[in-house]
Order: sequence, then C-alpha cells, then structure tokens
Amino acid sequence: MKIALCQINPTIGDICGNIRLISTGILRAKEAGAQLAVFPEMSLCGYPPRDLLMKPDFLDACEKAVQELADNLPAGMAAVVGLPVRNGAHAGKPLFNSLAVLEDGRVTHWVHKRLLPTYDVFDEYRWFEPGPMQEPVTLFGHRVGLTICEDMWNDAEVFPRPIYHANPVAELVAEGAEFIINASASPFTLGKPDFRRKLLGALAKKHQVPIFYCNQVGGNDDLVFDGRSFAVDAQGDLLREAKAFQEDLLLVDAHETPARHLELDDARENMRDLFDALVLGLRDYMVKCGFKQVVLGLSGGIDSALCAALSVAALGAENVRGMAMPSRFSSDHSICDARELAHRLGIAFDIIPIEPAHAGMEDMLTRVFAGRAPDLTEENIQARLRGVILMAMSNKFGSMLVTTGNKSELAVGYCTLYGDMCGGLALISDVPKTLVWDLSRWINDSPDSPLRQSHGGPVIPANSIDKVPSAELRPNQTDQDSLPPYADLDAIVERYVERDQPVEQIVAETQLDEAVVRRIVRLIDLAEYKRRQAAPGIKVTGRAFGSGRRMPIAQRFR
Repeated sequence: MKIALCQINPTIGDICGNIRLISTGILRAKEAGAQLAVFPEMSLCGYPPRDLLMKPDFLDACEKAVQELADNLPAGMAAVVGLPVRNGAHAGKPLFNSLAVLEDGRVTHWVHKRLLPTYDVFDEYRWFEPGPMQEPVTLFGHRVGLTICEDMWNDAEVFPRPIYHANPVAELVAEGAEFIINASASPFTLGKPDFRRKLLGALAKKHQVPIFYCNQVGGNDDLVFDGRSFAVDAQGDLLREAKAFQEDLLLVDAHETPARHLELDDARENMRDLFDALVLGLRDYMVKCGFKQVVLGLSGGIDSALCAALSVAALGAENVRGMAMPSRFSSDHSICDARELAHRLGIAFDIIPIEPAHAGMEDMLTRVFAGRAPDLTEENIQARLRGVILMAMSNKFGSMLVTTGNKSELAVGYCTLYGDMCGGLALISDVPKTLVWDLSRWINDSPDSPLRQSHGGPVIPANSIDKVPSAELRPNQTDQDSLPPYADLDAIVERYVERDQPVEQIVAETQLDEAVVRRIVRLIDLAEYKRRQAAPGIKVTGRAFGSGRRMPIAQRFR
C-alpha cells in the first residue's frame, strides 16, 4: 500500500484556496502511484484557526468543503483530511478536532483527536471535546491507526511525566493496527525536529509498527511549521523525510523494509533552521496579510542589519527599504554601516535626520519640563520620532514596518513603546542577542548561507557585528552601561522565561551575582505591560513572549 504524505501550506480561513491545495495534492499522489493521500491536521481550514471556530459560517464552510473533496476524489483513491467537526452530543465542548477519511465519494470514517494540548501556545480545550477511543480504520485491506498530532506525544518511556491518562498509539496497536499515521500541525522550535524523529522512532520500535508522520508547513501569525514529514519503520529507523520549510509530497510504502533507512546530517539544523524559519515566517505573514514590501529602520547595529538581511532573503531586495534616522548623538559609523549594508543587500536606502523634529520637541516642552533634569523621557522622544517617520513611510507606500528588537531587549524592557516597538511584525523578538550574533556570522560566513551564495560574499558589515551595542540616545551610551554582558543576560532570560526557574536556582546554575540576577528578573516582570502591546513575533525557542507566556501585568509576586 503506497501512501502519499502531502505536506501543504494552508492559509487559515482560506477554505477555497485550501481545497485547491488539497485537490492538487490528491492528483499528485495518484500520479505518483499512491492509494492513500494524507494531509496535515486541520488542513482544510489551516492551523491554528483559534476563535474562527466560534463562527457558525466558518464551520458550515468546512463541512461543505469536505463533501466537495469527497465528490471529486479520483476513483481508486482514498484521502485523509483534517478539519473541525461539530459535536452532536448534548454535553461537552461543541467541536471535535477531526480527520475525515474520504472514499467512494463520501466520508467513510471520522477520527477525532483524543489528546488536546493546553500548554505553551496551545489551548485546544477552549474549543474541542476529546475524542473517544477508536479502532483502526480498514483501508485497502489494511488496518490503519489514525492519530492527530498530540495523540503521539504521551508515552511514559519518552516523557518523565505524561500529562494524559490515555495512550492512543498503544490502544490502536492493541486493536490490531498494522501501522500508524499521524496527521500533524507541529510548530517549529530549535531542536524540535530531531526530538520528533526520536519520539516517533522510539514509539515505532516499542510497538513494532511503522509510523508515517505528515506535518503542516508554513507561517501562521507567530507560529512557523517546518514540515519535515517522515516515515520510520517498525525498528524505529528513519526511512525518508520530506523537505524542510517548503511544500513537498513524500511517497512511502506501508511495509517498506528497513534496508533504506536514512542517515541525516544534523549539522544542517540550528543555524540553517533558524534562518529558514524566520524567512518563511516573514514571507508567509506578508503574503497571507496582503503585503508586498517592508520598511525598517537601519541604525548601523546588528539587530536591524539582521532583520534587513532576512527581509531580503524572504522578499527580494526590490521589496525592502531601509531608513537611517540619525540624531545629534548618532556616530558617523552608524550611518556608514547602514549605508554599506544597504549597498551590499541592494535595497533602497534613505536618510532622514530627526534633529529638526527633536529640537522642535525640546522647544515645545521646555516650559512644562522646567526644573527637571533630562532623563529617559528625552531618550524616548528620539525613539518615538523615528517611529513616527517609519509609520509614515508604511502608511504612504503600503509597506509593512518590521520592528528590529531582539528577545533580550524585549525581556528587560529596553525598547520604547510607540517608538522602536512600532510595526506590524517583530521579526527577531524571540531571538536572544547572543543568537543574533551567531546567526549573523552564519549568514556571512557559512557556505550553506543562501545570502552569501546569492550575493557572492558577506552581506552584513563586520563593524555591525563587532561594535559595542548602543542605542545612541545619549553621549557615549552603551547597552552594558545598565545591563550585564549579553551572554549573562541571555542565560538569565532563558532560565527565567523558558524554564520558569527561581532566582536561587539561576544563581546556582550560572554562578552569577545574586543581585544582578534579581535585578534582571525584576526588569523582566516590570516590562510585561510593554510586551502586551508589542507587534507579534515569530516563535523559534521553547517559550516565546506572546500567546505562550501569559503573565498578569498588575501583580506583585516577586
């Protein structure tokens, strides 16, 4: 039995567009000789649909669409498609997260997701009822165990503390499943692809059944899906894997022998994955929201340089515009480095000094500020003037403004509301400063770097990477005037934000000064009100600011 794992990039809510993607996938699967075409979780409506699930007409459109697909299914083919389905019972949540099995012009089976994640960015209990225990489905004479994403993530031998009582894979195997298919929408984070392979490999070996995994690809708001659909045999060996961060069709055999097992080069992951995730996340956010061009401020520093480089990789140089907005405190090298970056990338570049507006604002506020020494207020005015200029460019030309702040700055509040936080997408808001440097060096130096290949050499000026970080909002300012070295800061942020470690444990693990750790933790807590108003970012770490970290603003726990 040949199975096509159809790794598609659906757009949330674009039911007609997603029908076309699925229909094309079914035809490609048939041409490749497959009997069964498998599509990702919620492939008909896109994942995650969130509160679109509360709209009756949205659900009606999904129901109509799945019947349309069944009506047009080629003879001799079956397909597995994901969509939300109404729960007809009188009690419980109103919907199931389901798979429809299409055969002979109709839906022959419904399979409902049993394990509903409610952690990190997931909140499926908000909408869905857990599905009942189900038997394998018979397709072309084979007993097939159908599962949906999280249904695979609960084995006691893999997870020290499983969070669900049921184990759908074990139950399906006990009921005679010859192999397991998992339709998934598993978002990317650094290191997760390898964990998925090990998880499904361990499950396959434990239960002595092949497992076929079909994952969504593409960017949807803050989430990026890397695809990488794959197959493992009954010994847990990886047979083959689909492309990363792009649509693909992977043809597998339900009873393929282990002689073809695949050895992956794990060196590709991490920096290349981070690059591809950010590029795909930006490109899909732009396309799916209807934008074609971006504008961003270029300070000559590393953060804006990296954002510009990623924007060119995502959209092409002709669709990127950089703006330098020097003040009286800007150094000469800032403008030179910004201009050099724009030249290397081949993007449009403009210089609009903020000094006239800055002087005018100071004059306007002289009377009401009388008797008060200059402080952060005057620094923030400069940042907000730049925000006004960038938003004006966005409004006038219909470009999306990309904000350039990194995770380290966002964590401790070293960003200005209605200033450098203005924009439509916070591209690197989940990338710590130390990783910003690492990725920038990889873009410049790695033979695997698409930008180095396309531009014939490094694209980010060395000075932007090597210079001491500074916001340049007052004379001789550097970030380390008030922050610890970024390696130390990032170590604190990672432990406090991603692992929820208490201060005492952070101090013990890092050997950093306790007063420094407590100060940084306090800054992280105090900056929650800023992050609540930030543009959405692209999640690439285990825990990002945003929907996966829901902290109260008005709180006093320290």
